[in-house]
Amino acid sequence: MAKENHTVKHEFILTGFTDYPELKILLFLVFFAMYLITMVGNLGLVILISKEHHFCTRMYIFLGNPALVDSCCACAITPKMLRNFFSENRMVSLYECMAQFYFLCTVETADCFLLVVMAYDRYVAICNPLQYHTMMSKKLCIQMTTEAYIAGNLHSMIHIGLLFRLVFCGSNHIKHFYCDILPLYRLSCVDPYVNELVLFIFSGSIQVFTIGSALISYLYNLFTTFKMKSKEGRVKAFSSCASHFLSVSLFYGFLFTYIRPNLLEEGDKDIPAAIVFTEVVPLLNPFICSLRNKEVITVLRKILKKKNLKKV
Repeated sequence: MAKENHTVKHEFILTGFTDYPELKILLFLVFFAMYLITMVGNLGLVILISKEHHFCTRMYIFLGNPALVDSCCACAITPKMLRNFFSENRMVSLYECMAQFYFLCTVETADCFLLVVMAYDRYVAICNPLQYHTMMSKKLCIQMTTEAYIAGNLHSMIHIGLLFRLVFCGSNHIKHFYCDILPLYRLSCVDPYVNELVLFIFSGSIQVFTIGSALISYLYNLFTTFKMKSKEGRVKAFSSCASHFLSVSLFYGFLFTYIRPNLLEEGDKDIPAAIVFTEVVPLLNPFICSLRNKEVITVLRKILKKKNLKKV
């Protein structure tokens, strides 16, 4: 009977922000400005690091890759969202939904593991400074970074594969500004219990592992720093960890506002939490990571001086 009364849906309508038509121009301008700043900040940092050959490999990995991930996150969501502010056709196919979620899940999962790699780098630099160049070799840095992207790819492929078991035959309105996986679960006519279970197991395991690893690294850093007899050494150790610790705190702090109890229950927190996690965090990260880095600031000053001399 269900098959006779319902038509299987292969297209969905994104209805995020449609409740505020009077604010669409303001929202468009705000998100467009955020998108431009995010892309200029992150891609500018990647280009800067790649062009300056005196930057070591670790600098490229531990500043360039997170910046690249943040720019990919913005590219996966924001252009479609901006277009939908003034478009009457907000339709998106199931395969477009899958592609958007795949891309977003891959880069966000990779970001989790990259934060762990960066935490381990700080652990080695502070707790084993004499062995730093040996333990954090070029080969190991490239290997850990590659594994982070592979883990992100595998994680997203698992959830995308399980989406094919779902059937969408009811409403096709997604109350979101992008194709998140949870709204699709809510629209499914098939019980998404298996999908929820796999999501809980894999995402939960990744979060526990990455958060635990980062916390352990910073606890060791903290104890080692307090044991230092030199005040200058303690200040240097704290300053080298401050920007990365702030970046980790920002990422996981906002992640917990996004991942909350009763996720499948539709609520008003979906869109605000997603805005913070997918728009605000990528916007702030390049400023947090780079502006406290002396080498990046020095190179920026040199470039600005060269441009000023050319104008004169």
